[in-house]
Amino acid sequence: MRAVVVDDELLAVKRIEQLLKDHPEFEIIASFTEADKAISKIDSLDPDVLFLDVDLGYMSGFDILKKIKSTPLVIFVTAYDKHAITAFDHFAFDFLLKPFKDERFNKCINRVVQLHLNDSNLEYEKRLKDLIDHISQSKKDTSFNSGKIMVKLGNKIQLIPTKEIMYIRASGYYSEIFTQNKKHVLRESLANLSKHLEPYPFARIHRSTIVNFDYIQELINSNYGELDVKMSTNILLRVSKSYKKSFLKKLGVQ
Repeated sequence: MRAVVVDDELLAVKRIEQLLKDHPEFEIIASFTEADKAISKIDSLDPDVLFLDVDLGYMSGFDILKKIKSTPLVIFVTAYDKHAITAFDHFAFDFLLKPFKDERFNKCINRVVQLHLNDSNLEYEKRLKDLIDHISQSKKDTSFNSGKIMVKLGNKIQLIPTKEIMYIRASGYYSEIFTQNKKHVLRESLANLSKHLEPYPFARIHRSTIVNFDYIQELINSNYGELDVKMSTNILLRVSKSYKKSFLKKLGVQ
């Protein structure tokens, strides 16, 4: 089976490549760390299997599936929350939840091999379409857009008004939400949070950072073309090159 790997973390790509060496049924024909490059090449490569990260920074794995015409067998690689995992389970897809163990990877591969041998592509294509439709509908139905984010603290659930959030930073598989007086920790990916915050003045400036425009004090350009955001608390947050253009456009800076 011809395999393609798409993950914006190079170490994650290398790990999958290494693990697949123990499975002679697979041949890795390409690997990508950028979503745009993957989209431009996948159809011509026509892989049998696609190892696809869900969170690719400025784009999701689902966005890639919507843009390509080929229908490879997809193995999702994700750090998504339990809601997305429930969606995968519901549509009988296998997936790798980061950080996954070698044994879990091998189990996943065995399921893919079995599916390939059974030649159930038509059924799989329908499941893939149903999953994408389900994810799209879930985005529309999300309750996060109520103007508050829920954070569980012991046996209590605290509601944080989104207008009080200054910035959010990734911390492993958690997100750290900073208000003026406190830091809250939430088990939710930045990619998921950024979608829920879209109606509000937020923007992602880095793979690991989301900022609220209302708390930006100034922008600082370095001599090396790098850009920092200075928040009202005087903390400096780096704007990565991949997010710089979209951030400045949303801010209205030409």
